[in-house]
This record gives sequence, C-alpha cells and structure tokens, in this order.
Amino acid sequence: MRSPLRVLNTSRSPVPRVAAIVVTGAVLLTGACSVGGSEAGAAADTVRIVLPEEPPTLEPCDASLTATGRVTRSNITEPLTERVPETGELEPKLATEWAQNEPTSWTFKLREGVKFHDGTPLTAEAAAFSIERTVNSDIGCNVDGYVFGDSELTATAVDDTTVEVTTATPDPILPLRLSFVEVVPTSTDAEAKVRQPVGTGPYRIEQWNQGVNLRLTAFDGYWGEAPPFPTAEYVWRSEGSIRAAMVSSGEADIAVGLAPADGAGDRAVEYPNNETSYLRMDATKAPLNDIRVRQAINYAIDKEGMVASVFSGLGQPAGQVVPEGVTGHNPDIAAWPHDMAKAKSLIAQARADGVPVDTAIKIIGRNGIYPKAAEAMEVAQNSLIEAGLKVEIQMLDVNAWLEYLLRPFPTDIGPTLLQAQHGNQAGDAAFTMGQIYGSDGAQSSYGTAELDALIEEAELASGPDRQAKFAEALAYQNENVVRDAVLAHMTGIMALSPSVTYEPNSATNDEMHLAEMHPAS
Repeated sequence: MRSPLRVLNTSRSPVPRVAAIVVTGAVLLTGACSVGGSEAGAAADTVRIVLPEEPPTLEPCDASLTATGRVTRSNITEPLTERVPETGELEPKLATEWAQNEPTSWTFKLREGVKFHDGTPLTAEAAAFSIERTVNSDIGCNVDGYVFGDSELTATAVDDTTVEVTTATPDPILPLRLSFVEVVPTSTDAEAKVRQPVGTGPYRIEQWNQGVNLRLTAFDGYWGEAPPFPTAEYVWRSEGSIRAAMVSSGEADIAVGLAPADGAGDRAVEYPNNETSYLRMDATKAPLNDIRVRQAINYAIDKEGMVASVFSGLGQPAGQVVPEGVTGHNPDIAAWPHDMAKAKSLIAQARADGVPVDTAIKIIGRNGIYPKAAEAMEVAQNSLIEAGLKVEIQMLDVNAWLEYLLRPFPTDIGPTLLQAQHGNQAGDAAFTMGQIYGSDGAQSSYGTAELDALIEEAELASGPDRQAKFAEALAYQNENVVRDAVLAHMTGIMALSPSVTYEPNSATNDEMHLAEMHPAS
C-alpha cells in the first residue's frame, strides 16, 4: 500500500507526518526574481494555482478529463451527489436524498434555495436536462463514455424538486455514476459543448484570457458556505521546475504535477493520486494484433527500473489499471516481470510466423501528462527497440492527444502505443472496464466478446459478487487479451506555499476543490 500524505523530503530521509499541511522552511532561491507572468505578492484574498497545461475546455460534461475536471468540478459546477475520497461514501450535494424505488428506477430530492450563477433557480427540470444532455445527446461528452458507457437511462422532472431516473437494466451504483454529472441550467446549449459554463458552484468564471490565465470569483448567491478565498487564479507552465519555482518565489500558492527533481524543496508535498500510467496498444493493427507481440512489449519494459529512475521511486510497478482500494481490484495480478530474453523470443516467434514485426510502431505521448512524461517514453522506446521492434515517438499537447484517446480515433495512422493515465476516483471498476476495455468503450482501441460479457456481468452484480466478477474480468484481460502495457500506480507531488493550507487526497489530481483551501493563520 502506498504511503499516506506527507511532506516530501527529496533526500528520501524520514520526515514526521503533519496533521494540517502548512509547509514551512527556507524558500528556494532562484536566479530570477520573476518566473512567468504572475505578479509576485498577489493579494491575500486570491489563491494562485499553476497547472501543467491550460484546460482545453471547462465544458461540464467533459469534467472527467483531468485538465478540465480539476478546475470545473465542485468549483464552477456541482453534481447531485459527491463521493468522499477518504471513505468512499456518497454525500449529498445538489440532491439531499435519494432512493431506489424499483430495480430500474431511482428518485432524487433536490436541495432548495439553490441558484445558478445567472440567477435562475435550480429545478428538477434543470437536473433532468443536465443528465439527458450528458448521457443521451450527440455532443460527445467524455463523462458519457467514461461513466455510463452504453447505458440507457431517462431523467424526468416529477415536480420542482424531484427527479426520477430510470435505467434499461438494474444499476446498483447509479447514484455514484451521477456524481460525475455536473448540473447546468436549461439555457445551456443542448446541441454543442460550451467552453465557459454556468453552474451552481461556489465560484463563477470572471475572465478567461486564453493562453494566459483563468480567473474565478466567489459567487455571492452560493447556497453553501462562502469559500475562504474570494478569488482564484489559474496559470499554466509546462515545465515542472518553473511551476515549483513560482511557489518558492511567492508567485504562486499551489503547483501541481511535480517531480522530485523540479526543486520544490521544503514546499513539496507528496500524496497518493489514484492514477495509473499505461501504454494502450492498438491491437487492431499489425504487428500489435498478435498477442505475442503485446506480451513481448510487457516483458521488455522494466517497470521497476522506470519507477526507480524516471519516477524517482514515487510510484509502484503495476499490472492492472484498477488500483488497490477500488472495487474490482485483483490482488493476484502482479506487474509483468522484466524479461528481455523472453521478449526477444516472442518477437522472433512472431517473425517466423510471418507477423510484420519490422513495421514501425508509433508511441503517441502527451506533454505534461505526468512528470518526465517524455523521458518515460524514451525508456520504453529503447526497451522495445532492444526487443526487436521498430518504435518512434511523437509527443503532443493535450488537445492533439485527445484525438487519439477518444473515439472516433484517427484512421490514417499505423500501429500505435498511446501514453495514457487513468484515475479511478469513483472507487468502482465499472468506471474503468467498459470505457477502457469494452469493444465499444470510449477509450478502447480493442476488445473481445468474451471480455465484454464478463464486464457486463460484473456491472449488474452487487456486494462481494461485484468484487469477484470484476476481478475475474481483469484476470481474463491480463491473460487472454493483453491490450495494455501497464506501468505504475503513481504518486503525486505538489508544491504548497506557507500562506495556504490545503490537504490533497486521492482525488486531487482530477478535482481540486477551492473551498478546501484556506489562508494560513
């Protein structure tokens, strides 16, 4: 099990754990007095956050994407229910209570007195509209593929404060799924995505200067407690060392996505971020359509060496994308062992049988997906070349990379390995298996009828049977499909200024709640 949240000492010597994260100590001095465009000594009523990349959009139905969700979720928009990362329990958000009336019918009672940022009241009609827009529209919501897959459901306003959601088949975790549906007013475009949404959250969008910064201000009409900081400002810098230096020099309060080598010093805080890094293989194209080649890729990559060197020991070699603590995790699946001789033998066998193993395979990487992303892909490339494959690397920024992550995939490319990372902050393998491994999954490049059937059976189960069936599906994938080369369960590092207290958790990489950030006393 990964270590709990702690202040990170980059020398790796023991450090006492602290209850509230108020990082103190010497400031790392930099050679320049200003890093980037943020003004040092910003007003104390503003929390300043520096991200690895600019959000591609703040569209609520794409909030399951990390770059969007960490800004949008429960800051600008809010869901009906919300999962507590520390316990896994659901708590009320815009819905105060819910009940399952029949195996395929649920009702949700809405919180009264809630207003959207445009002044209109929250109604059951708006909640039903938001669910239908996310799940049943043709606008291509990421939440639809990630959370609901091919589920069929209908949302109906029973009265002003009651929503009924019916499903085609029993869904024992529907309230958990709906924690990913951000509620918007009925005035929101139902036929196209919006870049700047209207929500009910504690913050509204004040100004988005594309390529420069994003500024949120506290919403005076918020139904809950006013957030500690009246204003939040986001900027983005691709270099981790620059993000760390901005916190150390007082130009930012929080920097995320850091590596130990980025120089955050005593400002660094390590936390389990619930992310698993992996390479998605396009098993529809030769030579990746031969399972021996996919097995060889797994044997060739030294996961332990990658974690120790590239990730500086911050992580754990992994054999599955469902981490410990998530329903469905299979404790019997270990990381593939590093066996270069075995990898070479499998490639040679495939070659002898006429598989075109000399066809160039392209690694599609993403800048900033995690610290040292390019270096990790270079390590993988070198290993695969040594095993006897031809491998090239193409690193992309998030918008271009998304074209390869989500269906429909580009058609004019050869065999690819996609650098990806999956975080299951919802705590159930249903949010992994269908979208990543189902034949028609939103992020799936390959599936089988046998695996589809195992996933469907697990999704209908509940209790201990649900755990067992998802674990069975994962074992089948690992032994008979081998669609991925899973690398590591990751550990996050952020830099935190002494002027702010904030305790990150396993969901922080996907959603950073501004209301949980406080000025240091």
